[in-house]
Amino acid sequence: MNPDLLAFGFLEYVVFLLSTTCHEASHSLVAKWGGDTTALEGGQVSLNPLPHIRREPFGMIVMPLLGIATQTGLIGWASAPYNAEWAKTHPKHAARMSLAGPAANFSLALLAGILMRIGLTMGSFVPVTPSFSQIVGPAVEGGIGDGLATVLSVFFSLNILLGFFNLIPFPPLDGYGVLGLFTTHSGALRLQELRMKMGAFSLLGLVIAWRLFDRIYPDLFAIGLRTFYAGYRFS
Repeated sequence: MNPDLLAFGFLEYVVFLLSTTCHEASHSLVAKWGGDTTALEGGQVSLNPLPHIRREPFGMIVMPLLGIATQTGLIGWASAPYNAEWAKTHPKHAARMSLAGPAANFSLALLAGILMRIGLTMGSFVPVTPSFSQIVGPAVEGGIGDGLATVLSVFFSLNILLGFFNLIPFPPLDGYGVLGLFTTHSGALRLQELRMKMGAFSLLGLVIAWRLFDRIYPDLFAIGLRTFYAGYRFS
């Protein structure tokens, strides 16, 4: 395997691990605020990746590293435990819990975008023809700015991907739970009940969501890029 591809794959994995940890910790924290301490008791209200890895070792270690090693692409998952009875009793709280994960991803993308804009303003970074792995380039090749530009670019791109993908309104993705914010209390309760009944059919939701996302992600990524470069004057 090409050493450069292997190094980039490892970087992607580290960003995935940190971003997914923030995603699940945000779910867990908002559940705690809403009165469900299940994730708190399991150690998931934490930015330490280890409790999340212990819960989903296959999704957070095996599958991502296998995808990198075989060059088939990084794919992985994690989850935060919650009390199903709490979700049925407080469906609006459960909907806010669902929104917290994608919100964390968009916050990380925003932070990376702000840091890259500061770098552009200070002359540390330069605009490039953007791609998933390179939103900005270093002003000087081979220096610390080179690695920093790549790290921030991947944080920006990967968190846009994670945020939008998880907002697709098919169970078991967060977007399905978020629908409860736009319904009445009884409507949110009905959504929770349907989610519980889906069971194995949730896998079908994942397949549909991935096929759909594969079509719409390039447009969503383009919107993110236009937002990042909005108002920037190219020399």
